[in-house]
Amino acid sequence: MTGPPVRFKAINDPKKLACHAGVAPFEHSSGSSVGGKTRVNHHARKSLKTLLHMAAMSALQMPGELQEYYQRKVKEGKNKMLVINALRNKLIHRVYAVVKRGKKYNKNYTPTLV
Repeated sequence: MTGPPVRFKAINDPKKLACHAGVAPFEHSSGSSVGGKTRVNHHARKSLKTLLHMAAMSALQMPGELQEYYQRKVKEGKNKMLVINALRNKLIHRVYAVVKRGKKYNKNYTPTLV
């Protein structure tokens, strides 16, 4: 791992961690033209991205909503790595939700409107 470790409390937004890990896609643009596919940042924390990739691959092996999501998106014609990247992002958001609430993950969770 290169550089100092990132503390979980130092990044308080899942979108920022996704960007730091090289999981958040950005559109490729130059001036007024927008060309090509969206791309991820290649100056990312590679060790974190590797851990997220392994977690996503493990999630694909287990029957459940993430496996169903992957299969559905691939059937729609999406690129497999693009879908795996989306799974990485979903995992980051779920981890943040669990830590923020301080409770175990509940796949049937529905937020209450106050």
